[in-house]
Amino acid sequence: MTGPEPFTGLRFQLLGPLRAWRGATELDLGQMQQRVVLAVLLLHADAPISRDQLVDAVWGQAVPARAANLLQRHVSGLRRALEPERPPRAPSGLLNWTEAGYLLTLGAGRLDVRAFDELIDRAHAARARGELTVAAQALHRALGLWHGRLCEGMTSPLLDTERDRLTERRLSVLEERIEVDLALGDDFDLVGEVRQLTVDHPLREDLHALLMLALHRAGRQAEALAAYHHARALLRGELGVEPGRRLRQAHARILAADPGGDIQPVVARAPAPTVVPAQLPHPLSGFVGREEALERLDAMLPDSATTRGTVVVSAIGGTAGVGKTALAVHWAHRVRDRFPDGQLYVNLRGYDPGGRAVRPSDAIRGFLDALGVPPERVPVDPQSQAGLYRSLLANRRMLVLLDNAQDADHVRPLLPGSPDCLSVITSRNRLTGLMVTDGAQPVVLGLMSDSEARDILAGRIGRQRLAAAPDAVRDIVASCARLPLALAVVAAYAATHPQLPLDAVAKELHAAGGALDLLGGTDAATDVRKVFSWSYRRLTGPTARLFRLLGLQPGPDIGFAAAAGLADLAPGQIRPLLDELTDSHLVTRPEAGRYGFHDLLRSYAAELAETHEPPAVRHAAVHRLLDHYLRSAYRASLRLNPNRDDPITLPLPGSPAPGEDFDDHDAALAWFRKEHAVLVAVQQQAQSTGLDAHAWQLGWTLRPYLDRRGHWQESETVYRRALESARRTRSAHGQAVSHGCLAYAYMRLSRYEDVATHLWQALDLYETLDDPLGQAHSHRTLAWLGDQQGQYDLALDHSRKALALFETAGHRTGQARALNALGWFCSRLGLHQEALVHCERALRLHEEAGDRFAQADTWDSLGHVHHHLGGYAQGVDCYRRALAIYRQTGDRYNEADTLSSLGDLHLAAGDPGAAREAWGRAVMLLEELGHPRAAEIRANLGADPEPNPLEKPAT
Repeated sequence: MTGPEPFTGLRFQLLGPLRAWRGATELDLGQMQQRVVLAVLLLHADAPISRDQLVDAVWGQAVPARAANLLQRHVSGLRRALEPERPPRAPSGLLNWTEAGYLLTLGAGRLDVRAFDELIDRAHAARARGELTVAAQALHRALGLWHGRLCEGMTSPLLDTERDRLTERRLSVLEERIEVDLALGDDFDLVGEVRQLTVDHPLREDLHALLMLALHRAGRQAEALAAYHHARALLRGELGVEPGRRLRQAHARILAADPGGDIQPVVARAPAPTVVPAQLPHPLSGFVGREEALERLDAMLPDSATTRGTVVVSAIGGTAGVGKTALAVHWAHRVRDRFPDGQLYVNLRGYDPGGRAVRPSDAIRGFLDALGVPPERVPVDPQSQAGLYRSLLANRRMLVLLDNAQDADHVRPLLPGSPDCLSVITSRNRLTGLMVTDGAQPVVLGLMSDSEARDILAGRIGRQRLAAAPDAVRDIVASCARLPLALAVVAAYAATHPQLPLDAVAKELHAAGGALDLLGGTDAATDVRKVFSWSYRRLTGPTARLFRLLGLQPGPDIGFAAAAGLADLAPGQIRPLLDELTDSHLVTRPEAGRYGFHDLLRSYAAELAETHEPPAVRHAAVHRLLDHYLRSAYRASLRLNPNRDDPITLPLPGSPAPGEDFDDHDAALAWFRKEHAVLVAVQQQAQSTGLDAHAWQLGWTLRPYLDRRGHWQESETVYRRALESARRTRSAHGQAVSHGCLAYAYMRLSRYEDVATHLWQALDLYETLDDPLGQAHSHRTLAWLGDQQGQYDLALDHSRKALALFETAGHRTGQARALNALGWFCSRLGLHQEALVHCERALRLHEEAGDRFAQADTWDSLGHVHHHLGGYAQGVDCYRRALAIYRQTGDRYNEADTLSSLGDLHLAAGDPGAAREAWGRAVMLLEELGHPRAAEIRANLGADPEPNPLEKPAT
């Protein structure tokens, strides 16, 4: 500051009862409502807040008559209390009115909430520098500012929301303070404090973890382990979930610690930021009406005195287009600030005309991605994935919007177990079973009222225009069946043709005929089809053709390039057509470069294509679409894995669809993420329309992505479909490739009999084709199978055959991987010197090729070889090199596997403490993955292993 602070001596307390002092004198802040106004202004201090914002923050929906006058009276009273010597018409002071709204100006150090934030920032900076004593002092001072909950005894929409947020933040800071105290050894009576906190907050896993650490630090290891089992039983009993990562980590570290030693909390750096997903679609502009439904939803918020948990938004009689999604999205945006841990969204497509509903397991998999779970940490089993999903949402305030559900079973696996989360579900089904068994509350939507329908039209074409033609408006509303979707379509046309009288619009709309047999022949559906047909006829010829062709695409949406390929148009030609469809509300634009349909409009477009386009035209359009996706997926697949040893060649030289190109690995991965659901739907379409070559080739292109992202269950479906299509085309190469892909998926699912069946069939086909590279790929995968089953002699034989075949094919990356496998199995059979030669040669080839991932595998093999040659120091170095690469590439399973081997090496070298540490870290990673090997390695921790001094390394 450049001068003395104005208003010196004023201090404000929000953390507890609202209080204010000038020097040592406490001020009288007036009646309750005036105090609420002050509290809101303090929370917005040094930033203007408009009159409307202030009214909403103070009163919310219960705005009194003459609110503006009341507000001015309260502000005047606050000025008298805070600035008694200020002249009545002074131009500036502590509390002023500006063009942007009310502005409360504070000097530094005047507000406890700001001091709390500043002390926390100071503590985090100190932790990042490793200055734990400074961090501890700042955390203790920050918590000392609390004298109760925010503005104790007061209520308003803003205060209630901020109270919940700050209460949660205080608890997190308290956990952090205890953790730092433990690290410093300042653990006097921490056990008692933390134990009481676990009683007060029984579902907060971090507190249970801190109790375990405090007990261990106090030398009460048995009680620490008992505390873990108590917490686990509590979580399973209350929520049906297993302990989360932090709790399991504490358990593993206590088990891994040397019995006579000690453990420290991990506090070397500030806590990593939590991923906060924000997946809500854009809200509908100009949303009107539905006040009763919105009020009912407001009453169901988790902090309400009524209902907590699941909310069902259902439509009477299953009517589509009634605005379920628009209501849910609008309300979700309105209340998202109450869910600071994020919002999840999925369109379950339960009534998709193509019958391609999103499976609950696929929705959960998408949520895990949104929550920041690395693919390699996602469990293989869908039930374990669901458990991880519920664990991640435990103790978090999140909003989960499940759109277009089919029935109760479709959404039940997606419901979080935390009472602080809210699930909003839209469906044409009443979901009665969910209400009975899960306590869901219905919000039933019918058709809009006449006044609400007119409001929709007014919001888009203006009230003056409506007032000039009341009879026409009445006819338009009737023809649209009071459905928001139909009204939006008509309003879009009327708004873009302002010179057209509404009487003319109503007459043309009334003259449209036909029936859309989508929803059991209901009157609403018939009228909706009438609206669509009327709007469709207003399109220009090329745009109408594009609309029809878009009905042939089976995915949830379509990208700009794919739409151009479908229509056989250049980008410059298709852009204005898509703009025309978007302006007419016949397609939506969920994000830049992508276009989607309401399911009614998709069905209508498909019907038009069926009746207006000859079969040859439809077939050619679908063929172009599939060519586009296949070319694009092929290029993206090779960006993800340029050294595949089961290559295919696309026979599409004359196709007019060029497909998309990708500059690098990240661009290809981003494309796969966007097109994942589309590609699976397109593969199914290829099979159902007789384009089987596209179906099996698409299966091949998807393998790197599905494998890397951990979509094992879906992989089986995709590759089975590919195999069926390859058989129908009688393509021996397609069958061989598809057998190999299916075996790969089964390997990940530990279905080893199925792996063997498909690998031997692939090998037979490759031998018939005289394809050495395909044979080599099969033998290398058979060696992997032998490793999983402990058949090292057979695995060694397959590795040798793979190496010879890769050499014949001239595939250097394949040679390097086969050499590493050869070295590994030689070592497993006790031929360690021979193994060393093979692995060192493999490493050189991998380094020449720049294949980092394969280098990690080879470093791991070399660690195993040096261990058994007695070169313990060399073995440790090799394992650490492998671990560094696995961590860099995010391969958690192989990191855990190498840690397990490192623990074995440390034990053999006479260091049981280091062995326990490595095993403990391995167990932690495997438990995060839900992998069964965790129990096997945990058995090492439960024993008291000692190295055998008489054991000599095998040679």
